[in-house]
Amino acid sequence: MSNTRECSLIVPWVYDTALWLLSILVDLFFREIHPRGAWRVPRKGPIIVVAAPHANQFVDPLILMRVLRRDANRRVSFLIAEKSMKRRFIGTASAAVGALPVARALDSVKAAKGRIYLANPEDDPTLIHGIGTDFKSGDVEVGGLIVLPKIRGQTPSTEIAEIISPTELRLKKPFKTPEALESLAGKASPSDEGASGNSPSGDSDTRGTTFKVAPHVDQTKVYDRVFEDLRAGGCIGIFPEGGSHDRPDLLPLKAGVAIMALGALAADPDCGLKIIPCGMNYFHAHKFRSRAVIEFGHPIEPHPDQIEAYKKGDRRNAVGSLLETVYQGLVAVTQTSPDYETLMLVQAARRLYNPTGKKLPLPLVVELNRRLVKGYTQYQDDERIVQLKKAVNDYNRSLSSLGLRDHQVEWGNVQRRPWYIILGTLIYRLGKLLILSIGTLPGLAMFWPVFVTTKLISMKKSKEALAASSVKLQGRDVITTWKLLVALAFAPALYVYYTAIVSVWLYYNRVDGYYTNRVPQWMIARTYIPDWVPLWMFAIFFLMLCTSITFAALRIGEIGMDIVKSLPPLFVALNPSSSNTLVRLRARREQLSAAVTELINTLGPEVFPDFDAERIVADPFREGAYQSKLKRMDRETASEPSTPTEIEGDDRPSSPTGKSFGLLPRNESFQNLGGFGFFATRPPSRSRSRNSSTGDLAMSGSMPIKAFSSLDHKESFDEVTRRIRGAMQERGKERSRRQSEGESSWDMASSGAATPGSEEDKKHQ
Repeated sequence: MSNTRECSLIVPWVYDTALWLLSILVDLFFREIHPRGAWRVPRKGPIIVVAAPHANQFVDPLILMRVLRRDANRRVSFLIAEKSMKRRFIGTASAAVGALPVARALDSVKAAKGRIYLANPEDDPTLIHGIGTDFKSGDVEVGGLIVLPKIRGQTPSTEIAEIISPTELRLKKPFKTPEALESLAGKASPSDEGASGNSPSGDSDTRGTTFKVAPHVDQTKVYDRVFEDLRAGGCIGIFPEGGSHDRPDLLPLKAGVAIMALGALAADPDCGLKIIPCGMNYFHAHKFRSRAVIEFGHPIEPHPDQIEAYKKGDRRNAVGSLLETVYQGLVAVTQTSPDYETLMLVQAARRLYNPTGKKLPLPLVVELNRRLVKGYTQYQDDERIVQLKKAVNDYNRSLSSLGLRDHQVEWGNVQRRPWYIILGTLIYRLGKLLILSIGTLPGLAMFWPVFVTTKLISMKKSKEALAASSVKLQGRDVITTWKLLVALAFAPALYVYYTAIVSVWLYYNRVDGYYTNRVPQWMIARTYIPDWVPLWMFAIFFLMLCTSITFAALRIGEIGMDIVKSLPPLFVALNPSSSNTLVRLRARREQLSAAVTELINTLGPEVFPDFDAERIVADPFREGAYQSKLKRMDRETASEPSTPTEIEGDDRPSSPTGKSFGLLPRNESFQNLGGFGFFATRPPSRSRSRNSSTGDLAMSGSMPIKAFSSLDHKESFDEVTRRIRGAMQERGKERSRRQSEGESSWDMASSGAATPGSEEDKKHQ
């Protein structure tokens, strides 16, 4: 189906207007949002965007909507909990962008009478016995849920398959987690086993656990609506984990996405439906001015056998098979971890493995974390890994005791940073911080009620969500949502209040009110606003002024906070009691970095067959030619390069020295992030990304890690940069020559063009 229609609930101009207004909040809250792989999203045809992990209740869909609209030109209709649609602001905003409400059983959980336990967990783990229960009262339904109390952050639940009697029911799937089995622990007495399966009742019997029940929810209407929109070529968005959370790993996926895809294809096998996995990767998502990487994976097309099995009634196997494929697709685009401790360990190892400590682009950080998790998971029981883990954790604790971060240990280098340089840097930064504080004060004085209110309300909502949730760890997933919602409502109201107060005071001065001449001259509004300025014009101007001051204060405050975070290592380095500790910690870091690098280089080939410890960025298409160019440039004196804007497609991120780092692009064209040592994997066979002007050149050539290991000063880094740019210029000239002759380098490699030495090639020469 080639034609594409938006969801029937989407009104394009309403959708775009609402998205533009809400995106302002995203730009305020997040410092950076990097899309990656948006070229993989089809511009036409039905698609289901499957996003995870669901770290922010309100922010996740908003960010994804903006990325899809801007980079893929698609409007998406998200499935949203019916409970959220009933909230005043969220419901209105969701309706404006065409969200589809979905009723969830867990939103209607209520306490049940009695206690339950497993009488025979070994031989019959699906049979539940009740004490003082009445399963036939109507509160318990087939297809509904049994929900156990929360233990260690887990609230197990499972579906009811059959109600046998008032005190017996059978589950569709048994409880398997240790938390669930601990709750249900208990053994029936001999008299119970012969009483037709009925357990004795009575207040004195405390076997098993209390429980809650959730009703069965019929989703037929929701599926019908989704099928209708997909048949029309629409775009549906879903968070398959079923709810937001703050866990470091993915939750088990709900079957809804597989049912939607297989149902749509069963009804119309030629519709061309694709499932697009999307990773929502955040860095401190609950904090103001945080960062995010939104990564799209390769489209997933359900296999014809899965569709056929679904049509024939074998839905369990078909849905389970497709759900596993979707899960693997999400794992490939998210930086998941078995637990928080592992994530912290992997991030520390990634920083220690980074050659020369240069700052890497966020998408590359996500890729390194993901692949390190894979390697650690495979070798976590290896004695070398166990010892290294202990050393890294000890190093992290030492950093924490000094109040430092890993990159700040460099201030312990007494040769490059003697005490007088550290003192001068401290004085300079304190002076800069003082100046920035003066610029921040007006906005802080005006905006502090919003800061305090958003903090208090978000923390309160976080505690409420944590108490009601079965999967949250600290409830951080709702903090960002409520900070934005409260600010969106309270900030304009506060500005209007300020405007009203000042406007009334100005009017009072103009009519010579009683107190006009009884206050100092600087407090009289007429001193600053001439009488010829209309009151309504002043009100509009003052409202805009309040908003501008706040925006400026936020930006200045962001810079100031960065400076504040850079001060601890300076104080530590100047303190006689801790300076030696910092020097020893730096030496310890060097040893630990060497150990991490050696172990990764040893185990890397066993995890990744194409591992290459000598490359930082690999060339997937012209590696050999580019290596030859680098060798030739080693023997020749490189000419002064052109400016970055003169090099075709130059859009590389800058290093802390102001020079480009490697050949990594700034935008979404990070196809070859695996070329970094331990992570050297080949990209998919595609010549260029959607942003082709940067995607192809970004991957051209490779740079040995050894070339960066000796960059001890700015001049040596400049030399490497000149070589890179010179090589890119050479390749640009070569490409221009071939294009002028009517063929491209990719055409020659893939379409059987004349090879060097052939008659056709001689004609061109």
